[in-house]
Amino acid sequence: MAEKLTDRAALEPLLANGWTLVDGRDALEKTYTFANFIDAFGWMTRAAIVAEKMNHHPEWFNVYKTVRVTLTTHDAGGLSALDVKLAEAMDRLAG
Repeated sequence: MAEKLTDRAALEPLLANGWTLVDGRDALEKTYTFANFIDAFGWMTRAAIVAEKMNHHPEWFNVYKTVRVTLTTHDAGGLSALDVKLAEAMDRLAG
């Protein structure tokens, strides 16, 4: 089981790259906007493969070319190193 993140410094690069802390939750959120639905869905597919390999799955919502992602580790009761790692991978995949 993942442990809750104690070193919040790991969040700073993510916060500088468009991730935000969710009000009322120990979670991160980011909205990605792509050129079209195919690009958004393709990114979601690539991100899903990474998430599955990590056994750490995002909360996400897709409408047309926009994907809103929320990351938290339910078992840990908040953010963990898994969320940081998945956020970094999602950013890399988005280019």
